[in-house]
Amino acid sequence: MVKHTPMMEQYLKIKAEHQDAFLFYRLGDFYELFFDDAIKAARELEITLTKRGSQGDKEGIPMCGVPYHSAENYIKTLIEKGYKVAICEQVEDPKTAKGVVKREVVQIVTPGTVMSQTMLKEGENNYLCSLSHFQDGSFVVVYNDLSTGENRLTLIKEGWDAVLHELYNQPIREIVIPSTLSEEFQTQLREKLQVTLSYQDEVTFNAEYRSLTENLNDERLMKAFSRLLNYIQKTQMRSLDHLKQATIIELKDYLSLDMYSKRNLELTETIIKKGKHGSLLWVLDKTVTAMGSRMMKKWIERPLLNKQAIEKRLNIVESFHAGFMEREMLRESLKSVYDMERLAARIAFGNVNARDLIQLKQSLRNIPEIKKILQQFPAPEMKELADELVYPEDIVDILEQSIIEDPPASITEGGIIKDGYNEQLDSYRDASRNGKQWIAELERKEKDLTNIKSLKIGFNRVFGYYIEVTKSNTHLLPEGRYERKQTLANAERYITPELKEKETLILEAEEKSIDLEHALFLDIREEMKDHIPLFQQLADHISRIDCLQAFATVSEENNYTRPRFVEDKLTIKNGRHPVVEKVMSDGTFVPNDVSLDKENSILLITGPNMSGKSTYMRQLALTVIMAQIGCFVPCDEADLIVFDQIFTRIGAADDLVSGQSTFMVEMLEANHALAKATDRSLILLDEIGRGTSTYDGMALAQAIVEYIHNNIGAKTLFSTHYHELTAMEKNLNQLKNIHVRAEEYDGNVVFLHKIKEGSADRSYGIQVAKLAGLPEALIERANTILIELEEGSKPAPVTEKIESGQLSFFIEEREKENEKQPTKKEHHIIDELKNLNLFEMTPMEAMNALYKLQKKVK
Repeated sequence: MVKHTPMMEQYLKIKAEHQDAFLFYRLGDFYELFFDDAIKAARELEITLTKRGSQGDKEGIPMCGVPYHSAENYIKTLIEKGYKVAICEQVEDPKTAKGVVKREVVQIVTPGTVMSQTMLKEGENNYLCSLSHFQDGSFVVVYNDLSTGENRLTLIKEGWDAVLHELYNQPIREIVIPSTLSEEFQTQLREKLQVTLSYQDEVTFNAEYRSLTENLNDERLMKAFSRLLNYIQKTQMRSLDHLKQATIIELKDYLSLDMYSKRNLELTETIIKKGKHGSLLWVLDKTVTAMGSRMMKKWIERPLLNKQAIEKRLNIVESFHAGFMEREMLRESLKSVYDMERLAARIAFGNVNARDLIQLKQSLRNIPEIKKILQQFPAPEMKELADELVYPEDIVDILEQSIIEDPPASITEGGIIKDGYNEQLDSYRDASRNGKQWIAELERKEKDLTNIKSLKIGFNRVFGYYIEVTKSNTHLLPEGRYERKQTLANAERYITPELKEKETLILEAEEKSIDLEHALFLDIREEMKDHIPLFQQLADHISRIDCLQAFATVSEENNYTRPRFVEDKLTIKNGRHPVVEKVMSDGTFVPNDVSLDKENSILLITGPNMSGKSTYMRQLALTVIMAQIGCFVPCDEADLIVFDQIFTRIGAADDLVSGQSTFMVEMLEANHALAKATDRSLILLDEIGRGTSTYDGMALAQAIVEYIHNNIGAKTLFSTHYHELTAMEKNLNQLKNIHVRAEEYDGNVVFLHKIKEGSADRSYGIQVAKLAGLPEALIERANTILIELEEGSKPAPVTEKIESGQLSFFIEEREKENEKQPTKKEHHIIDELKNLNLFEMTPMEAMNALYKLQKKVK
């Protein structure tokens, strides 16, 4: 058995209690890691792996370390990779310790419990989640953002799939689960959500948090919330005064978006790059504050169902939209509001510094100005917003009187508190300043007395104050005037009893001054703790104001319109895709109408690939979501229905991790819609059935449309390449055929992106392949096969290989022939030019027509 040193025995004992975390063990100015921790950390952090000698262990113990002062960056790297870090500190003074210095883990940093600003994204929540299951088959999901104090719970009775749909697309970093949760469920959480799993079986309620649970009257909610609180308490080991009262998310109050729809519609992040750019959030987020940005993301993820609540938001947006000058003044004022939500959390957590409190003061100072601007709007909803803002003048006064405007980052080195705030501090400072003035005066007198111009009085931490004279001048010193203290290579240092006495006074005053400043700051911080609920309330109000002004700003910038809500008939005039039109910088997006009612509840869309069918479908869903979060919408006019759910199947997405093909994913998504949709739902299905054989796919597609028509009655957009399905219009009285216009000129397809009634006459697949740049010989062969298939004959096999040289020869000959007379394409262009009525066109319409003709010629 290997015998370890007492220190290593201490390390091993502590490590045994934290097996699932890297143990950062404090040794002097470093955090050291040993054994497997060291091997893994060296690899993950790309730092040097060394060895530490150990009695009886010839090989040595693997070891690596990181400097204490820069440890945060290393911890951040590990946390971002999904690991946990246990911080082990010295908890007694090494000078007074007997034997090994006592050490304890003072905090466990996990992906879901980070509090450091460098590890948090400003405009995003960082959720720790707990998941509890119960014998009746129900689940409770609890969300906590430790950095803001937010606590939310939801009870899910519809089974495991509903849990996954709820959790998907939430910014969850870590999920706390009971050890009894099935392995299958745990695997799905890791693979589908890519989160860190942690375990907590203790669900005993801690009475300390009774004030947080006043809304919870269900034992399941209490147990689930207790699981989360116990985990946070176990890992953080400090005050959690900033935690807000738990609120219940009633899922029935929000438009339901399953995981497929959240992904397919790219609400908060794009499918491919997983980034904000190109998402609906990217377009709408014109917020000014970080907390407003976080709230907007939550609003987009949970659109409202209550028409009255939606209209209230729209009324406020309309007021902001109409008051451009006032809105700009408000935006300017909001720019000076810092992240009060996270400032309040750091106050409670005990890691706030003087600079943070100055940010808090500056934020609070803006409340009267924001209130005044809101009061200028006539709408009653704006008055209500203004009344919600309470200006805490007494708190601002305390911070104004106590802390200097530009304090240092450290709270232990002084220079924080203003003169005049504390009488005792002022006396210490006076003694220190007067003492230093006395020393400066002493230096001047000694220079005059000795006539040594280079004489100086200096200070260092080892010897204190001293009089320094160069060796070349020591002969000028009066006998016995100074007492030698230190000899240097070129100088001698001296002291006098008087200097030593003054040094004691100065140093004592400085030390006491620093200690008192630290104590005073802690008192101020403690006083701020009492007002945390007020800060959080103000943060919530300002976040809502910020989101609503952002909706007005983006609506004005992009020419959005206030939607109206009706019962049965959905009508959109010149609707646009909010994201696509933003990325099309040339302004050529083609708007389209949408009409859905009881007589035409299903639109069957035909048309070629790349023509805009998917864009048309997505823009309807995004318009609905924008309206139901209280934003104006991208169109000329909109009469909308309040939908309860949106289901989408748009675009191919193989789920290779779980071994599911595109077709299987397609069927799963379609099934989810068919099983859950109601007559108040919106269903968008794109190219259903293309992942299998033609007849299988066509049969499934038709059966799905018929099922929606006969059994569900949901408003539905269904796009397809199966032209045979357009015949359903004759038998299904609520189905209407529409198509995306495309025209062909001399073998080339031109997409007009315009929706028209009726069905498309063909798919233009070969023309699209030509646009993609497939070889000309291949395109010609495909055309031949298509003609033969359409005529009902079996395509003849190609017996000869067309060499590239031969192909060039035929092309050259054709080009020579074409020089003799206008081509069919040129005839079309000439006819179009003849038919243009220039006198009835605006200059812009004429320019557009000329541009299109030029493109055809090229």
